[in-house]
Amino acid sequence: MPDDMYQALVDEGMMDTYEDRPDYQQNDYVGWINRAKKAETRQKRLDQMLDELRKGGVYMKMDHPPSARI
Repeated sequence: MPDDMYQALVDEGMMDTYEDRPDYQQNDYVGWINRAKKAETRQKRLDQMLDELRKGGVYMKMDHPPSARI
């Protein structure tokens, strides 16, 4: 996991929520964020991941009921 992604998860208190997601989702987020060519795109993707983790029930802008927060 890239340092900036790790730090963002820690700073937002979302590391446990991230780790509760299936391995394939964790890997998808890492790869997706790492493939960004511009810093602005990387930040936008990082922000989207954090928003999705915060909200729950969504993964890559798709419904994901198993992760819904009660």
